[in-house]
Amino acid sequence: MSELLRVDNLVKHFVSSGARFGAPKSVVRAVNDVSFLVERGSSMGLVGESGCGKSTVARTLLRLIEPDSGSIVFDGIDLRQANAAQMRAVRQRVQIVFQDPYASLNPRRTVRQTLEEPLRVHRRGNARAIADKIAKTLLDVGLPLDALDRYPHEFSGGQRQRVGIARALVLDPELIIADEPVSALDVSVQAQILQLLAKLRKERGLSFVFVSHDLGVVRQFCDTVSVMYLGRIVESGPTRLLLDAPAHPYSRVLRDSSPVPDPGERIRLSKIDGEIPSPTRLPAGCAFHPRCPRADGPCMEHVPNLDALEPERKVACHFPLMTREYA
Repeated sequence: MSELLRVDNLVKHFVSSGARFGAPKSVVRAVNDVSFLVERGSSMGLVGESGCGKSTVARTLLRLIEPDSGSIVFDGIDLRQANAAQMRAVRQRVQIVFQDPYASLNPRRTVRQTLEEPLRVHRRGNARAIADKIAKTLLDVGLPLDALDRYPHEFSGGQRQRVGIARALVLDPELIIADEPVSALDVSVQAQILQLLAKLRKERGLSFVFVSHDLGVVRQFCDTVSVMYLGRIVESGPTRLLLDAPAHPYSRVLRDSSPVPDPGERIRLSKIDGEIPSPTRLPAGCAFHPRCPRADGPCMEHVPNLDALEPERKVACHFPLMTREYA
């Protein structure tokens, strides 16, 4: 497979204005030096606790949020240097599916209007071609044609998310950024949507950046995974290898605290001691060290680099766990 998306040293900080309350301004370090790549036809999972910066990363990839520094290169195009016309062209090739199907659809527009808009904005054919395209796309996501003239409130959550997926697909993109696409749905509906995404990925050769906090979902859908903690990637590698034998202490606890949908599987129960630090007052050194049972002197003084531990795996830890510990 060849490289489709490369992100290097991405940074996004938010400055909170506390002036009117007489408080000093504070900086939320949402994304700190994040790097990863996505190959054509592959799915890369981005996982971590709520507030770790996953969704901020997802939105910066399309410049829905402007990053402060770093590079985002899609198929050889540096998106941070792209002008409005170039970004307009890129947005036909990169689309996003949002988390909440209740909030991401305009309640005043029918499904037909929702799907027509991107085709008209990007001038993708005449009225007949547009009508044929939206009908085919709707069928591709498993909805009947009579749904075209209905409004979002007339659908269930799973059906609304299918409409959101159809909206992302109607321009025939190459890369889908899926920001927690099943977390707002019932478990049975989650499985249906994941099966749909897997089917579309295979049929259309799609690539995915798949944001999730659910490791079971990531194990099922993603080829590779990157684990985030307080704005940084602390471990990345092939999904099965990383989840079966995590090398970073945070990855291990995250894995062990995730339910396993297999009654025959050995039950692992784990929790992370302590509270997650404020993103406005990150501790010195490794941000995970106040909660890490392996923390020692270097952890409290130096931020670990994301270095290769094995040919396919990288970890940002001064004292990584080794595979033999899971024998």
